[in-house]
Amino acid sequence: MSHTGEWKTRVYLFEEDRTTKVRVELDTGTTKLTGHGTAHCNPADADVPEIGDELAAARAMEDLSAQLKRLAQGDMEAAETRP
Repeated sequence: MSHTGEWKTRVYLFEEDRTTKVRVELDTGTTKLTGHGTAHCNPADADVPEIGDELAAARAMEDLSAQLKRLAQGDMEAAETRP
């Protein structure tokens, strides 16, 4: 069985007052999921926006990953397969 697909992802970054928030949207064509992540700059640290972007994006992708795993688990249970 051969299968080819394309999933579309968008990453949105917002920074305000040393806090970075990221929203990651995934569209599989049949399912849409959104992951969220936040990073706060310690007041004692230098303000390096790239670090906040990276941390918040990683956390948003971890959130999205957890959602995908739960979705796959539910699909496997519905199909009566084992993980």
